[in-house]
Amino acid sequence: MLHGNIGLYLNLSGFAVVVGGTFGATLLSFRVERILIMLKVVRASYERAPVSPDAIVNGLIDLSVKRRIRGLLALQDDEEETAVVFLKQAIGFLVDGYSREEIREALGAEIYFFRMRREETCRVLQTMAEVAPAFGIVGSVVGLIGMLYGIGDSAAIISTIPIALTSTLYGIVLANLFFLPFVANIRERTSQEILLQKIITEGIIAIASNMHPQMLEKKLKSFLTPSAREGEMVSLVKLKERLELKDLVK
Repeated sequence: MLHGNIGLYLNLSGFAVVVGGTFGATLLSFRVERILIMLKVVRASYERAPVSPDAIVNGLIDLSVKRRIRGLLALQDDEEETAVVFLKQAIGFLVDGYSREEIREALGAEIYFFRMRREETCRVLQTMAEVAPAFGIVGSVVGLIGMLYGIGDSAAIISTIPIALTSTLYGIVLANLFFLPFVANIRERTSQEILLQKIITEGIIAIASNMHPQMLEKKLKSFLTPSAREGEMVSLVKLKERLELKDLVK
């Protein structure tokens, strides 16, 4: 673009060989449903802002205070309002009266299979990253065959050289600028979400055991980075005020 000759790097034939071959190999390797899920996960990983661990910790502390003041059934309102699916499910287990062992086992299974599903998505993208450069070489071979066939015909050689050179370029760019970064981004988001799920699991189990909100806050903040733990411990009275329960503080 700086030199005004970006058109030299554009070749429809080479692009068709690389993209067509990559997606063809992907369709032969995975079910269509799995590929569609991969597309949804990639899109969501860039469109949705990640939930802050601080917000989850504060929400769990609020739940703990509400449970101590209003009782366990008061958490049903939060079950309907929460936007985090895993937290909503965890609150549902708590309201339904599951034991701490049952809650830990159920939420642990959710975390395990969530990780498995994300690894399947990463496997699709990893396969695409592996085959894209290979089909770039295929495009180069196709271009070389055209060059050899057109020996003596300068027009044929000129028309096939771009295919031979740009195909390899497309394969390398697709693999290293798109597919592999997609894998890294999904794994990063997966690690963040698993951290949130572990915080929720420990928080809900602590609420089920009727742990004091201040002790719960101290426990949950151990999941956060040191910079995120700054600030004094919130008193129980202030927590009640935050929930607009001043009339019940007495």
